[in-house]
Amino acid sequence: MEATQVQTRDHIHHSYSFGQRAADRIANGMGSWTFIIVQSVFVVGWVALNLVAYFRHWDAYPFILLNLLFSSQAAYDAPIIMMSQNRQAQKDHLRDDHEAKEVEILFKINQQQLEILHLLRRNMCPDEPVETSLDPEIRALSAELQDEAVELEQVTKA
Repeated sequence: MEATQVQTRDHIHHSYSFGQRAADRIANGMGSWTFIIVQSVFVVGWVALNLVAYFRHWDAYPFILLNLLFSSQAAYDAPIIMMSQNRQAQKDHLRDDHEAKEVEILFKINQQQLEILHLLRRNMCPDEPVETSLDPEIRALSAELQDEAVELEQVTKA
């Protein structure tokens, strides 16, 4: 069953286009402490260089150019982050669907195992009275469970 799980989960992690991978990397980088620290150092350096006046003031107080840079960055960052989040939500949805199918399969396997244990118990304890009315029912259940197992096996291979 493990090989089937690996095979069926491939559709969750399929490869994306260059733009989608870039958006994921950018969003991942922007959500890190490294980005926050680098941006903070950049802002402090920008403000310090413009206030100290060792160089020509290219962006004097109130730092309009710096605000423009932040606005431009935010205008591009928001859609990139949204693309990445939407893709992750889609992956989560596919993973949830896959896990729901796995739970359903495991539940049916457990039902089959319980039926097998019941049959074994009946065969191991011949002294106890056995209801003959259950035998056709158990045979029918066994055939039904076998058909379901074959069907589930086909579904997991797809």
